[in-house]
This record gives sequence, structure tokens and C-alpha cells, in this order.
Amino acid sequence: MLTEPPIPPNESERIGRLADLDIDYSELQDSLKDLSKLAAKIAGTTVSLINLIDTFTQWTVSHYGLDIDQMAREDSVCQYTIVSKESFEVKDLREDERFRDKFYVTDPPNLTYYFGVPLQTSDGYQLGALCVMDKIGHEISPEKIEMLQIIAAEVVSRLSTFHLMQRMNDTVKDAKDKQRKVAHDIRGPLGGIVSLAEIIRTQGDDNSMEQVMEFISLIQKSGTSLLDLANEILSSEKTVQSVAEQKNGIRFLTLQELQAKLEKLYLPQALAKQVQFTVNVNGNYGHIPLSKNKLMQIIGNLISNAIKFTAPGGKVSVDLDLEIGKGTKTLNIKVNDTGCGISAESIQSILAGEEAVSSDGTSGEKGFGFGLPLVKKLVDSMNGKLSITSEKGKGSDFFVQLPQ
Repeated sequence: MLTEPPIPPNESERIGRLADLDIDYSELQDSLKDLSKLAAKIAGTTVSLINLIDTFTQWTVSHYGLDIDQMAREDSVCQYTIVSKESFEVKDLREDERFRDKFYVTDPPNLTYYFGVPLQTSDGYQLGALCVMDKIGHEISPEKIEMLQIIAAEVVSRLSTFHLMQRMNDTVKDAKDKQRKVAHDIRGPLGGIVSLAEIIRTQGDDNSMEQVMEFISLIQKSGTSLLDLANEILSSEKTVQSVAEQKNGIRFLTLQELQAKLEKLYLPQALAKQVQFTVNVNGNYGHIPLSKNKLMQIIGNLISNAIKFTAPGGKVSVDLDLEIGKGTKTLNIKVNDTGCGISAESIQSILAGEEAVSSDGTSGEKGFGFGLPLVKKLVDSMNGKLSITSEKGKGSDFFVQLPQ
């Protein structure tokens, strides 16, 4: 018997909150492994996972006792934890119709016990779960539950800290760039003042009053220029705090690095569904650094959506290219699939920023209807453009242009 997957009542805002953290799911294992190990030791279980759940996928960002990176959201137990207030427990997964046929129950590691605590932000959004699992049953005491909840809170705190550090790194970079600009701007007028003062000093009484007044006028202009610059700097400093609060952290990676990350994260999904998956880059621009800001969330949602709606034996391809103009640089992203296609009405709703009607994938994957509207929201927030062309039964093309 199939059961409908649980969806948090604030799902659209929840996945938006997760996207705001701009997390690279492949980079957190080392930073969180102490917490996943500690959770297992406290619970007395052989397995502990820290999972983040986006629109389509449960991403295991730290694991202990079980080497796993991801699974389809609808296959996970933690999807039930994120709709629970404090915790979710399954005494025997083999006896629960929701989980007894899942691969991690029927096949090695043949897990039977599950206990999960939601990863909840201070503003009430449950981004994922800290869970402990085992082949044998356990009794988790109230004291241990409280300790697991403390660990879960620490996970959320670290995720927020990572995001803050990214933003601070960007602010530091801006400050260094400003420092170089200020040094360059000051050098000109300050050098002029020094030179004029030196002329007045060396010529002494040979300077006529008219010449002295002219020199003083030039010195005044240079001094005024410096004063204006100082006022500009002070004015800018007043807005540093607000700028830091508004800007997301800008990290950088090349097209080749982006290609490698996408293959690592999404090739397993394609292989599991027997879909051919390729990522192509323009070799002429493969070494040029790009802002990583929101890239993984935008492209990742497009790829997961394409795989979901492409039947086994089909193809999903990603093309990455740069359009470089005079003083401009635009990242062009194309995701093509040979899937079932999207109706004109659905495309219009997506581009209007409306939540799409959920539908199941070509292999019965459950749909939630939040992935593509999230992509539209993220692209708009970066002053980019999203366009979609599709033909029912033949596939879809998604085009994204992001100014760098």
C-alpha cells in the first residue's frame, strides 16, 4: 500500500530558507562528522546521519557508520521527522508499511530501528533531521533525547555560522578592494599638494603674490578632492552593516569545478534511474572563476526535476557557457531532457512565480511542485533570466542566464 508523502505546511518557505543558506552538500562531512559520531555514541546505535531535505532529495551531509550521500526524498524516513514537532521514532521499520520495502531495510545494512530529531532554525523552519539507526531495537531515554536535541541545535548553529562566514569573507574582499581603490584615489591629489607646497618652499621670495594665490587655489582644489573622497568613504562605511546583512556570501569556482561537482552530486540519481547524464562546458572559459552564489541550488533543482520526469533510457544534459562582453560576464546554463514535457499552462505558472501543480515522475517518484518555482525565485533574486521551452512527450529545455 502506497502512502502519500508528508509535506510541511510551510514547505515553500522551508525550501526557500534552505536555499538561502546556499549550502554545498558535498563540503560538510568534515565539519560535522564529530556531531554525527557523538549522536551515535549517545544513542548507542551503529549509524547516525545528518540529513538536509530539499525539494527532491535527502542529502546526507555527514554520516557515521553508513557511507551514504543521498537518496530520493520519498524513500527517506526523515521526511516524516521534518513534519514532527520534536522527534519521530520507528521501533521496527520492517513492520511499518511506509518503510518495510525500502532498500535500506530489505538489503544491507538491513536497518530496523530509527529515531530522528528535526533540524529546526530559530524562525521555525525544519531543514532536515539528525537521525540514529540500527539493525537492532533501542530504547532512547528522555535524557538521551534531550542530548540529541542539543546536538541537532548545534548542527543548525554550525550551518548558520558557515553561511555567516561566507558573507564575512565577501565583505572582507570588498574591504580590500576598497582599500586599494582609496590608496589609488588619494595618491593623485595628495601628490599634487606635496608638489605645490615644495614649489612654494623652494622658490621662496621669488614667488609673486599672484603665483602664490594660484598655487594656493590649486592646493585648495586638491584638498577639496581629498575631503570629498573622505566623505564618500565615511558615507560608504555607514552602509557596510546593511550591505553585509543583505549580501549573500560570494564564493568562487570555475566552470570545470562546477562540472565536477554536478557530476558527483547528480550522476548517482541518473544512474539509479538508468538515465544518461552529461555535463558539458565551453573549454575556452573552463578556467574563469564564477560566483558560486545560489548556483548549486538553481542548477541542482533543474537537474533533479529533469531526471524525475525522464523515463529510464532517456537523456539529461547540462551545458555551461560564458558570454563575455565589454565589462560584462554572463553565465549561460541549459538543462535539456528527453522527458514527458511540460504544458504551456504550467510553464506560464512557473515563470509567473506561482507554485506548480505537483505530479509524479516517470517511475512513480512523488512530486511536490516546489522545485521550479524556487528556481524562478532564485534566478530573479540574482537579476537573471529563466526561460522554458517544452513539447509534451518529447522533453524540455531550461535556459538560465545569470550576470556575474
